[in-house]
Amino acid sequence: MLNKPHKSLISEPRQPPANSHGDQPQQRRTALYTVLAQIPSGTVTTYGQLAEFAGLGRAARWVGRTLSQLPEDSQLPWHRVIAAGGRLSLPADSLSGIEQRQRLAAEGVLIRNDRIDVQRYGWRPMEHSG
Repeated sequence: MLNKPHKSLISEPRQPPANSHGDQPQQRRTALYTVLAQIPSGTVTTYGQLAEFAGLGRAARWVGRTLSQLPEDSQLPWHRVIAAGGRLSLPADSLSGIEQRQRLAAEGVLIRNDRIDVQRYGWRPMEHSG
């Protein structure tokens, strides 16, 4: 089973905006992975929100590209990251899309018409910390 977003979702290469992580790609990835690892089961966040929570500014596309490059054996919950507006951006018939939908359903996340109710399932770090 694949455990990363389909590479067809990757758009033109783009550098994330300048931010507090400087120009160190590994520092940006570490910040991203640290926040990603905290997303609780049964919740989701968007690529853009994940970038913000990690202190990466408006780097949603960079987040998507970086998640698509996770190693096959990664234990990070990439499947809990969705597109803006609650959309599932991975094609439903792709191996990654099938896996994402299965994992979310197993966590109790309801998917309707390839969308997730972000009001109901959206991760709010301040509410889940402590």
